[in-house]
Amino acid sequence: MKVSDYIVEFLIEKGVTDLFGYPGGMVTHLMDSLGKKKEYIKTHINYHEQASAFAACGYAQATGRTGVAFATSGPGATNLITGIGHAYYDSVPAVFITGQVNTFESKGRSGIRQMGFQETDIVSMVQPITKWAAYVDCAEDIPGIMRKAFDIAESGRKGPVLIDIPMDIFRSNIDVDTLSLTEKKLIPHEMKAVEEFKKTIDLLLSQSQRPCILIGNGIKLDAQVEQIREMLRGCPIPVVSSIMAVDVIPEYEGLEGIYYGFIGAYGNRSANFTVAKCDLLICLGTRLDVRQVGARRSSFAPNATIVRVDIDEYELSNRIRDDEYQFKILLSDAIPVMGEILHKGRSYEQWINVCKEIKSKVKYIDEHEPNKYLNEISKITSDEYHITADVGQNMIWTAQSFKLKPRQRLFFSGGMGSMGYSLPAAIGIHYATNRPIICINGDGGLQMNIQELMLVAREKLPIKIFVINNNSLGMIRHFQKMYFESRFYYTTETEGYNTPDFCGIAEAYGIKSHYIDCIEDIRDIEFDNGPELYNICLKGVTEVSPKLEFGKPNQDQEPLLDRELYNYLMEL
Repeated sequence: MKVSDYIVEFLIEKGVTDLFGYPGGMVTHLMDSLGKKKEYIKTHINYHEQASAFAACGYAQATGRTGVAFATSGPGATNLITGIGHAYYDSVPAVFITGQVNTFESKGRSGIRQMGFQETDIVSMVQPITKWAAYVDCAEDIPGIMRKAFDIAESGRKGPVLIDIPMDIFRSNIDVDTLSLTEKKLIPHEMKAVEEFKKTIDLLLSQSQRPCILIGNGIKLDAQVEQIREMLRGCPIPVVSSIMAVDVIPEYEGLEGIYYGFIGAYGNRSANFTVAKCDLLICLGTRLDVRQVGARRSSFAPNATIVRVDIDEYELSNRIRDDEYQFKILLSDAIPVMGEILHKGRSYEQWINVCKEIKSKVKYIDEHEPNKYLNEISKITSDEYHITADVGQNMIWTAQSFKLKPRQRLFFSGGMGSMGYSLPAAIGIHYATNRPIICINGDGGLQMNIQELMLVAREKLPIKIFVINNNSLGMIRHFQKMYFESRFYYTTETEGYNTPDFCGIAEAYGIKSHYIDCIEDIRDIEFDNGPELYNICLKGVTEVSPKLEFGKPNQDQEPLLDRELYNYLMEL
């Protein structure tokens, strides 16, 4: 069998239904093999390789199945790197296949910079941001390498793998019948017993007066969202989340009133106060990075015993407390245990009343015009839609104010924090789920991968693109206001940054467009079945609040609360 044919057969066998890529000389054999099997596996051609990477990530984030993207050598391969970084930091299972120059024209270990045209050592470049990266120099190794790639991407803390395949390897023939087609499954790291976790949590909850659960992205990746909701249904203690997990707990069917928002520098005040005042914090699948805990770790949950559950031992090595409890177990194993313990009939009514009082006092302090737009968009969006948001102020406004319905999911670029994520991710998520998508963007981020409007138009995808347009790089402008005496270099129209006519661009691609300049325009929207772009023109200077000033405790965000109110909440 020809190697490129084998790769396609293998992807079909693994249940890959869609993959993403961009044509190039070194992947023409793979493209030809994909074309011969297009009734079994759909290949979606993007207009930039970075978009292919993000689309593959969106496919994986929406389904839990491994996403696949391909690109040619040189610039094709290097253009994947930002999406590979996203997959690595957000634990997204993905396999990236890159073409490479023929083995006989490779520079190998010689000292010259390049021998073959577009030859680039992509494996060395991506090793720090992949779980595994391999260069294939023997065709007979392909079956074992493909299986190993998927095993690694899908095991433990999930993430990306890259396979770099020379053109002459793609076109080689292998005798599949004589090769070992099974790769030994990876042996998982030894894990602490679930029983030890159960005993510890049960004991700590029996001693606690003010417990709190913090859920993160890891718990979404290792378990079904409905499993998590079942665990929390009727939960007697408050729950907060990282920004990546804001879509886990909608307000419905026994989940009302238990969720107090997402924590961190841009988090909800109610969530940050809840963590500041709890005496037990159970962290499930969240990294507790600086954006979550603040610059001074001692200020984070200062009165609490901290319990951390994570699959990644390296994340656990980044301790918040010297005496914190740590459990390296699968989150899917922790969920039924937590559910059993949480429903033992314990009551923390006094503590819940404190959290409700805090939430009521700070609820409307940080609601601004953009928040109202996002809230209105959520009202007109049916349960069928999934939502993507880009990086920047639009991401925070979406997390704060888009009221999710039970079947909706919300997708971000978290650790990598990459502008240009939302549109290509929306494409991948649509193909993975066959659902329509609300695609939220800032005016800066949309321009990073605006060329993907061509794919959306070409395939008539039901993606509704909203541009939250403040004619600036708003988050950086806010940073400049706080720390650089409002010198807005390169972030505003007068200082070197401009935005185009988004409606005109959409129309040029063949996408229906709408100009929005008031909330009432949103209320009048009636979605059709095709792609549409809505350019929401915000008035005046827009800022995200609350926002934490560096070095302060999470609950003391800008703009500062009245000190009398702050002290009252801290004394509750």
